[in-house]
Amino acid sequence: MLDKNGIAKRIAQEVRNGWYVNLGIGIPTLVANHIPESIDVEFQSENGILGMGPFPVDGEEDSDLINAGKQTITAMPGAVYFDSATSFAMIRGRHVQLTVLGAMEVSTSGDIANWKIPGKMVKGMGGAMDLVASADNIIVAMMHTNRAGASKLLPACSLPLTGVGCVKRVVTNLAVLDIKDGAFHLVERAPGVSVEEIVQSTAGDLVVPDEVPKMSI
Repeated sequence: MLDKNGIAKRIAQEVRNGWYVNLGIGIPTLVANHIPESIDVEFQSENGILGMGPFPVDGEEDSDLINAGKQTITAMPGAVYFDSATSFAMIRGRHVQLTVLGAMEVSTSGDIANWKIPGKMVKGMGGAMDLVASADNIIVAMMHTNRAGASKLLPACSLPLTGVGCVKRVVTNLAVLDIKDGAFHLVERAPGVSVEEIVQSTAGDLVVPDEVPKMSI
């Protein structure tokens, strides 16, 4: 199965030349580290930067240069900085071609829960609700199961929703799955992972084709 960087590498294959892409906190932030040099993409962060690069190497961090998750980042040549109002105008104006988000749960209807676990302290929902309400192309990057081994791909989300019917594709440590017609559709399996393992780890309805290709990482 994949580790977090493996998930990010697979999602990097979804990025197209000339796109503006928003990366949520967690696994999605790793995507910027795996973009081929042949692809020209602008990464946007809702705290007010367009033109994020990969994470800095140890010893070259700039504590004043951070993403929305407060991680230190690099800036590509030509990067620009602006206030949150301008950043969210870009998001709400549908000027972002791809949004990559982490999630605690995703349902067969394409619902996503990624901002709150009841009873636990949270800093707030961040920009996720604006992103899911405004984006046409949302990919979720997450582990297939939680720490207790329970599936995070469910018939219906049990946690507070961030968005309804908005997720089109999920990339996990086990598989790539599309969401359509009220079910998860298995597209690819991770290296070393069997179809049976994916079926056992998926609580929501899962459509499995006769042939399931292995991911190319």
